[in-house]
Amino acid sequence: MQDLRHELYTIKSVVELEQIAIKQFDIPAYELMLRAGQAVFDLLLQRFSTSRNILVLSGAGNNAGDGYVVARLARQAGLQVRVISLIDPDSLKNEAGQAYRAWLESCDESDRVTEHDITSAPVLVEECEVIIDALLGTGLQRSVSDQWSDLMELVNRSAKPVISVDIPSGLYADTGCIAGNAIKADITVCFIGLKQGMFTAEANDVCGEIILDNLGLPEQAYEKVGSDARLIDSLGYDVLPERKASSHKGRFGHVLIVGGNKGMPGAVILASRAALRCGAGLITIITEKSNLPAIAQAVPEAMVKTYSLSDDDVFTKTLSDSVTHVAIGMGLGQDEWSSALLKHCISMNKPLLVDADGLNLLASGLQEKGTISGPLVITPHPGEAARLLSGSGADAKDTLTSADIQIDRFGNIKKLHALFDEVETCTVVLKGAGSLIYDGQLLRVCSLGNAAMAAPGMGDVLSGICIGLMAQLLRPSPDEAEDEASLSEITALAVCLHASAADRYTKGKTRGLLASDVIDMLAELLR
Repeated sequence: MQDLRHELYTIKSVVELEQIAIKQFDIPAYELMLRAGQAVFDLLLQRFSTSRNILVLSGAGNNAGDGYVVARLARQAGLQVRVISLIDPDSLKNEAGQAYRAWLESCDESDRVTEHDITSAPVLVEECEVIIDALLGTGLQRSVSDQWSDLMELVNRSAKPVISVDIPSGLYADTGCIAGNAIKADITVCFIGLKQGMFTAEANDVCGEIILDNLGLPEQAYEKVGSDARLIDSLGYDVLPERKASSHKGRFGHVLIVGGNKGMPGAVILASRAALRCGAGLITIITEKSNLPAIAQAVPEAMVKTYSLSDDDVFTKTLSDSVTHVAIGMGLGQDEWSSALLKHCISMNKPLLVDADGLNLLASGLQEKGTISGPLVITPHPGEAARLLSGSGADAKDTLTSADIQIDRFGNIKKLHALFDEVETCTVVLKGAGSLIYDGQLLRVCSLGNAAMAAPGMGDVLSGICIGLMAQLLRPSPDEAEDEASLSEITALAVCLHASAADRYTKGKTRGLLASDVIDMLAELLR
């Protein structure tokens, strides 16, 4: 059986799975609806066993049908159940209409609320103990209207526990964006397969605890439909083997970290400390000369060199022969000095990580992407991603914004990767809540991390972690060939380490985290 806890699907794929179950395995659509309603009702009894007053919010389509199944089961169990429908439920068709009629048959007139506005909602929300959200399902394609939004706002302000059916109403299942407003669920019971949008963008604000029920679909159905992405929610220590007792620093790479324009030493300090903490063998920093005292004091374990346009012989053959991996961009700036450094780093033809202003230089066209040989990792946040996808010059696309990237993170990370099609091996990390990792084939979603990570320097730390792991695992020495891992696996581990360290430090808090705290916490997670 596929590990459904880690396989993520688009709505198109879930619909395909559902149709296979119906047409090839003879599971009637109404039976699937009954199973969905039963799953939510079972959870209701399990988590809220003392609650007697249930409010079901019903909308249109199959999501409403699931809600009416829950209402009927709760009514038959002796609970007090009220239903608010924002459409005329008599208009429900097929299985949803069947579920509605079954609900009607289970109760008397006083139990029915079928108003098409929310005039009765404040009283019913106040009286209930648990709310079942079956307003809008995964088929949502447009922003919620005012009346539906008002009801969502009423529910969210009430602080009553909410169980959402399949997905919180108002959340786009494929992207994780909110359609103007959304129900904030305490628990979401997801059916058949986990939806990819439930783990990125704004989804963490509304999904609450996510529980999967595959509704009894046979394993053969999942064999016919591939997942669209994979969830990573733990550290993949199998990628990071324990070191041999005979290890020495020469086996674990020599990382060159380039950045820190005038007055900006902090970014390369954070990246270098993170790379060292993760086990990189040697670190050399190239920076602007005024940063030398601060960096030498903050990272005494690193070698530091300075670069100027008038004296650019720091990139000697000796350095190039010694260095195994290069990271550039942290605090780099976007001037002539910065562009010259990026050109030098690319010309070294080493495994390369580009972040921050390195990406902005690529986006501006000051450095041609086609000159990068790879392996390559780029780690844009949405703003940098927008600049990369906007392009430059005569063929520039319309200027994009961070918001444009967030609207479709899954689609945009694929477009980012396509910018580097000529690079032999490339992995893209689209940072943010629910960071995405894409290597051109497998799309991963990291569900680790927290809101406290919205702090300066976090991206610099991630770059350091990633290049430090690349140095140890991407190009192993011949006597350590068993330690080899793919660039994509290494990058995913870096993202998970970064987020896990933040989670370990904050312990559920949403403030109080510094980027340097993440570095210090890495020692507790590494082995």
